[in-house]
Amino acid sequence: MTYFGFLVIFLLIPIAIFGLLVRRSTAAQPAAFSNYAVGTVIAVHVIIAVIYTTPWDNYLVATRVWWYDPALVTGLTIGWVPIEEYTFFVLQPIMTGLFLVWLMRRLPTAAHPLHPRIRPISFVAFALLWMVMTVLLFVGQDRWNYLSLELSWALIPILLQVAVGADILWRHRKLVLTAIALPTIYLSIADAIAIQSGTWTISPTQSLDWLWFGVLPFEEFVFFVLTNTLVVFGCTLALAAVSRQRLDQLASQLRDRKAI
Repeated sequence: MTYFGFLVIFLLIPIAIFGLLVRRSTAAQPAAFSNYAVGTVIAVHVIIAVIYTTPWDNYLVATRVWWYDPALVTGLTIGWVPIEEYTFFVLQPIMTGLFLVWLMRRLPTAAHPLHPRIRPISFVAFALLWMVMTVLLFVGQDRWNYLSLELSWALIPILLQVAVGADILWRHRKLVLTAIALPTIYLSIADAIAIQSGTWTISPTQSLDWLWFGVLPFEEFVFFVLTNTLVVFGCTLALAAVSRQRLDQLASQLRDRKAI
């Protein structure tokens, strides 16, 4: 399977389906998630994904954490990474973002109370995990390389997201968990097919070599959990009306302090 073939089958087709479903939907965007235009929010996440992922993924390929079959890509690369991989950076946030919006218009809007303590608790928990994985990155054995690289990379923006709105995300936990879980399972299955087809390979010496169903490295599943979490957390917080109210209150407090 060529890399572009993988993108067409497993990303472009679901993007077309969910894009059509969202466009033709008779249900309006819920008031709780009407902070900004949906297209703008997804586009911003695509830009962030490309900028933030590019140096990290180039490092992975340069150090042979993973590699691709040159015969199954076009041969056009930017740095160490084929153009198909950059296309994936663009398509995954679009696919997951559209699925999230589709769910928003079908699931009942949560009315759970906000629990402010969830924000500091979540921040501390994720910060401790980030510190552990960052230490492993520098002093751990080679087999921890991939897992520590992806967690130390992804947890930085996740820390910012939970600091801003872990309580908002928890309020809408059914939506958030569903929007993370289903694309993660789907992309993990697609990834296993691509690995079995030889489209790309994960280094057995730089990963834990825990293979799900004898094919999918554990780190690849974690990768999709992390990247879908980044998209779902970010889009949910950007669209949530409570986020705008929170930012407006913060801006007002800062203005009041300057006036003193």
